[in-house]
Amino acid sequence: MTIIEHYISEQPKERQEQLNELYVLLKSQLPEAQEKISYGMPTFYDQHNIIHFANMKHHLGLYPGAEPIALLQTELADYHTSKGAIQLPVGEPLPTELIIKVTQLALQRNRQNN
Repeated sequence: MTIIEHYISEQPKERQEQLNELYVLLKSQLPEAQEKISYGMPTFYDQHNIIHFANMKHHLGLYPGAEPIALLQTELADYHTSKGAIQLPVGEPLPTELIIKVTQLALQRNRQNN
């Protein structure tokens, strides 16, 4: 069991399926990245943090940093966002294509910082 799988296994049962789906999606986009817990959240890392996600009280949080959110603000209009966070509704299908775009932008930012 990876450290992220362990994190997911400790979350409420009704959230685990969606968290696993998000984890598998992020892992498919970041196969070279290391996995760790940072700031108490599952994190994909390659010399710098690339993206975090977490189970929150009323949503799933996706934390790619400010730049991907700014670049995709039109596409993210249906989601509550802040400077570095996207709130994904619980129990609704994940916006797979949008998450892929966000992840790829976060990865590009990371590569530019290395």
